[in-house]
Amino acid sequence: MEKLMKKRYPSSFIIPAILVFGIFFVLPTVLGFFYSFTNWDIDRSQIQFIGLDNFKYLFSRDEFTVALKNTLIFGIFTAVLKNIIGLLLALGVNKDLRSKNYLRTMFYLPGVLSMIVVGIMFNSIFAMDGMLNNTLEAIGLGMLTTNWLGNKSTAMACIIIMEIWKWSGFHMIIYIAGLQTIPKELLEASTVDGATKWMQFWKVILPLLISSVSINIIIGLIGGFKVFEQVYVLTNGGPGGSTQVLNTLVFQSFSQGLYGRGSAMGLLLFLFITIISLLLNTYLKSKEVDS
Repeated sequence: MEKLMKKRYPSSFIIPAILVFGIFFVLPTVLGFFYSFTNWDIDRSQIQFIGLDNFKYLFSRDEFTVALKNTLIFGIFTAVLKNIIGLLLALGVNKDLRSKNYLRTMFYLPGVLSMIVVGIMFNSIFAMDGMLNNTLEAIGLGMLTTNWLGNKSTAMACIIIMEIWKWSGFHMIIYIAGLQTIPKELLEASTVDGATKWMQFWKVILPLLISSVSINIIIGLIGGFKVFEQVYVLTNGGPGGSTQVLNTLVFQSFSQGLYGRGSAMGLLLFLFITIISLLLNTYLKSKEVDS
C-alpha cells in the first residue's frame, strides 16, 4: 500500500494542471469545433446544426479564397526567408568575434518589441511621405516612390518585410544553439581533408543542423499561417481586400456577430496548420542524422 501511494503521489501534482488546461484550452476548442457546424449568429435566439453549410458558403466566396491564398503566400515566404536570414546571421555571429554578444542581442531585439510598436514604425517607413520614399528621392530614384501600403501590388510585400525583420533574430538563436552542438573535431577533420567552406557547410554543418531547421521551419510556418496583427496594424486587410488573411476574416466574422461562420474558418485554419505541420515534421525527421 505504501509503495502504491508513493507511485500515485507524484502523479497527483499534475491533476490541477490538467483541469486548468481542460477547462481553458480543450473545452473552448471542442465548443469551437461544434459551433462551426451551426448557424449561430447574433440575431438568432436558437442555434441549429447545419452540417457543412458554413464550409460550402466559405469556399463559394472569392473573399475567402483570396484570404486562403494570401495566408499560404505569407506563411511560406516568411518561413523560408526568416530561416535563410536567421541561419546566415547565426553563422556570422557564431565565430570568435569580440562583438558577437552585442550583435546577437541587437539581432534578437526586434523579437521582443510589441507588434503595435513595430506596426507604427513600419507605417512611418512605408507612408507616402515616409522614410522609404524620402530616401529614394534623395538618391535620385524618385520614379520608384509609391504609396507602398495603398498599392495592391506592394502591400503584402511590405507586411512580409516587417515579419522577416521582426522574427529573423529569433530563428537565429535556435540556429546558434544547433551550431554549438556540432563537434569541432568534425569541422577540423573536414578542413584537413581539404573541404572548402562551402563543402563543409553542405556536407557537415547542414546535415547536423537539420533538427534546428525542422524546428525553425515548423515554428515559422505556424506563425506565418496564424498571421493577424501584422495585417491588422499595417493595412487592416486593404487595399480592396488584397491583403486579407484567414485570421482577419475570422476577426471580421466575430465582430459582425457571425459566430458559426467565424468558428468554421477557425476550424479550417486549425486543420490546415495541423496537416502541413505533421507532414513537414515527418519529412524533416527522416532527414535528421546523429552527430
